[in-house]
Parts: sequence; structure tokens; C-alpha cells
Amino acid sequence: MSGHSKWATIKRKKGKADQERGKIFTRHIKEITIAAREGGGDPAGNPRLRTAIASAKGVNMPQDNIKRAILKGTGELPGVKYESVTYEGYGPNGVAIYMEVMTDNKNRTVSEVRHILTRYGGNLGSAGCVAWMFDKKGIITVDTEVVDEDTLMEICMENGAIDISSTSGAYEIITEPNDLDDCRMALEKRSIPMVSAEVTMIPQNSVRIDKENDASSMLKMVDSLEENDDVQKVYTNFDIDEAVLEKLA
Repeated sequence: MSGHSKWATIKRKKGKADQERGKIFTRHIKEITIAAREGGGDPAGNPRLRTAIASAKGVNMPQDNIKRAILKGTGELPGVKYESVTYEGYGPNGVAIYMEVMTDNKNRTVSEVRHILTRYGGNLGSAGCVAWMFDKKGIITVDTEVVDEDTLMEICMENGAIDISSTSGAYEIITEPNDLDDCRMALEKRSIPMVSAEVTMIPQNSVRIDKENDASSMLKMVDSLEENDDVQKVYTNFDIDEAVLEKLA
């Protein structure tokens, strides 16, 4: 399960640019709001909310923003009523695309998602058409510079990790979804900073893209989907040839 996606590596490299766009706070606020609405506003009894808060703090979201998002989720403050939705489809070369969405208007969002997919040579599919190609797992990313691998393995393997690998200057710790919170808290107790900790969808197999035009369309498609205000996360199973990726860099 080493290296869950070529896109994950690309996203880490462009993460700073994403933060500068200012949209990252909105996505974290939506996740906190939904987590509080579905599981209550007390992080001690709501693992999803604990993880959402930790992720928000990881991007330096102010505590006041976090509190307001929780209160909106519990209904103590007025706010937009978001609904969690998933969409599935295909990109160039039959690449599988799985999207997690939070929206206050499903008709608007599905129209926008369909338009993006079609624009770059893909198409929207029916529910379940690609979900079976992914496994839901927890994944924690830690910079290789902040801890040695032996120490990381000792901590994580005792707290639910099922696989640890290193790629592009970062460790990837894989857990079952229900064990993510235990592993994250164990790292926090040892004061080991994390780049991210989230439940994600890991592709079972990858589709290789070795043509420059297809690779360019694929990257633009995913980028456009992620720039959509309603799209929270995009998962794919593409693997771009390194030589092609260098040309596009």
C-alpha cells in the first residue's frame, strides 16, 4: 500500500499555493460543521470532529473559527445547511475519480462537476461505478526530517498502523479508519508534528498515463475539481509516467 496516489505527492508539493488561495479554511470549516452536526459538538466523544479540529489547527485556523463552525454544526449559531454527497466518474484513459462533496445545492454542484469532467475528456458516472476500486483507510503524513523511521514505527505500530512507507520526503502511515485517531493522538503525545491526518480513499490499482496530452488533461481536471468550493476531496487512481510529469512541471 506504499504511496497511495501520484496525486498525493503532487498535492504535497503544491500545498503552499493551495493555502494561499484562501479556500482551505472553507473546506475545514465545512468538515467541522458536518462532523459536529452528525456526531455532536464535544470532541471527546466525536472522533471525526477531533480529527477535523486537528486538521484545521494544522493549517493554523484561528480557534474562534473552529468554535463558530462547531456551533453552526450543533445549531447553536445560524448557518448554511450543508449536505454530504459523493460523486463518481472517469477521466482520460478510464481513470477512476471519486469525489467527496459538501453542498447546500446538489443540483448546482452536480452540474458544475459534470461540466469539469466533460471539459477535460471525462464523464460523470453512476453511484458505485468506481467506489469499489478504492479502500477507505486512515493516512497520516509526517515529514522525514522531524522523526526517524524506527521511532515512528515503534509509536504507530502500537497504535493501529498497518503500514508505514516513505516517499518524497514524507512518511505515510496507513491505519484502518477507526484507528486513525488513536495513532494521531499517540504522535501528538510525543510532540511529533504531522503534515496531515485524515480518512482517505486508497486505490487498489493504478492506471498509468504515459501521453503528455492525457496527463495534462488529468491534472487540470483534478485541479479544477479541487478548486470548486463544494468539492472537499478528490481521489483518483492515475499514475503519470515520471518523464511525462517532468515535462509538465
